[in-house]
Amino acid sequence: MPENANPLLTFARRLHAGPTAFAAWCTMRDTSAIEALMQEDYDCAILDWQHGLHDFTSIQNAILTTQGAGKASLVRIGVNQFNEAARFLDWGATGIVAPMINSAQDARQLVNYLKFPPLGGRSWGPARALGFTGFTPGEYLKSINELALNIAMIETREALGALDEILAIDGIDGVLVGPGDLSITLTGGATINPLHPEVDKALTHIAQRTRAAGKIASAFTPDGARAGELSTRGFHLLSIATDHTLLRIGGRSELAKARALAPKAGPSGY
Repeated sequence: MPENANPLLTFARRLHAGPTAFAAWCTMRDTSAIEALMQEDYDCAILDWQHGLHDFTSIQNAILTTQGAGKASLVRIGVNQFNEAARFLDWGATGIVAPMINSAQDARQLVNYLKFPPLGGRSWGPARALGFTGFTPGEYLKSINELALNIAMIETREALGALDEILAIDGIDGVLVGPGDLSITLTGGATINPLHPEVDKALTHIAQRTRAAGKIASAFTPDGARAGELSTRGFHLLSIATDHTLLRIGGRSELAKARALAPKAGPSGY
């Protein structure tokens, strides 16, 4: 693969340079679903280990599939599952999205697992990643702290209050807003609404503070219209719905077209 097509070497720089990148949020275990989405004009896949249907084998295969398509793969890990996150980087993931990072202390722990010294204490063992980069071991050690993204999720009132402290941690490359969880916490459990006015206000604040810190502002969005709108407000990376949701939307739309034209009564003779 040419260097300019290798996401492990170029994706972090591409996010900073712009324009806004758009991600396919992949929950389904079947690699063919990811393969189909990567044939479209998405810039990367976010593989959802936390709430998706993935297992270790499907994560490995999904990383290979996205790499083969010249696209980046980020893995959303489970809460505090930093040891697993390091394995995903060893397998060639372009970055990690870590949920429920609520404080500077949480952020430092994340960095300790996912960055090599002097930033952290990541253990050596880039099983596939080394080959993907084409680096010598020494080149990989020297370069990967900058190239492999470490993204902290902002999902709670506590995280929002500690945003500047989280962004100030060296080794945190950016943040990703989980608007559903954020709506729950900002309304005291009254609703789950990623479009809630309090969430919308928080999104603007997060994008502004993250850019001021020179880091990457990201968010999950429920649909393409919301992703397009947020792209005008300073976000570097936005996901669009989920693969499962897109499958249902497509099926529902085409089924509605068929039923609209189908006879309302049974065919003659039945």
